[in-house]
Amino acid sequence: MTDCCTPKGYRWVFSERSARAEAKRYRRKGLDATSRRIFDFVKKQGVEGRTVLEVGGGIGAIQIELLKAGAARAVSVELTPTYEEEATALLREMGLEERVERRIMDFAAAGAAVDGADIVIMNRVICCYPDMPRLAGTASEHARELLVMSFPRRTWWMRIAMFLGNTILRATRREFHIFLHPPSGILATSEQHGLRTVHNQSGVVWTVAALCR
Repeated sequence: MTDCCTPKGYRWVFSERSARAEAKRYRRKGLDATSRRIFDFVKKQGVEGRTVLEVGGGIGAIQIELLKAGAARAVSVELTPTYEEEATALLREMGLEERVERRIMDFAAAGAAVDGADIVIMNRVICCYPDMPRLAGTASEHARELLVMSFPRRTWWMRIAMFLGNTILRATRREFHIFLHPPSGILATSEQHGLRTVHNQSGVVWTVAALCR
């Protein structure tokens, strides 16, 4: 991590308050639009008996839906502990506590401590991490069958939006930065680790891409 993204900065952005809001929304409305796109795609590939590793899954909504759809087990890796209380509460409500392992760590730096999985998911994660090749490469190495990611489209309006957002973050000294990594670079990095792009679909803001081994 660089000085622009410190543990303090991540904890401010991905706070306990954010976790409570996300959990409340999920209980009322289910998955958000981008998460639903990821879930629908993965489900079509077949999840019965598969293992799932989600990096930066927050409250774990996608994991919960995949487990309900037939996945065997899931591992969730988070950079900060701020989502743990809400995520654990949701698992308890769903009766899924014994099927999910939650880890707090910098996955890109310490991914060797986590076993690979049939399906690896990173939803809106790459744009929050400075070293894209390291993160995407580590995720790719852990994907036995499928890697699914979402990341921002690299359009002129997204460039402007992120410039303004980062300017505000710097001015308020939040120790956090948003990154608009090149989508082609993200996919190329994963392909260098033996994966092949099989899905690449852009929405208004988010692209959902999938690669298989």
